[in-house]
Amino acid sequence: MLNPALLKSARQIYRTYYEVHPEDVQRPIGIAISTKTHRGKLIFGGRPVLLPNESFIPLSQIEPGLH
Repeated sequence: MLNPALLKSARQIYRTYYEVHPEDVQRPIGIAISTKTHRGKLIFGGRPVLLPNESFIPLSQIEPGLH
């Protein structure tokens, strides 16, 4: 089960990215996010390489809570 606070942070990162880059048509596959700081980065291709304190949240789990 995914930590709800982590998911909320991932959604905010995703939302902020698209507010800043509305013309960007490339969709990320998900977000790599720190379980400690809740800072994250969008991942656009391939399998993400995660640091020990990071989790990967796929876009399929992020998008439903945005609407």
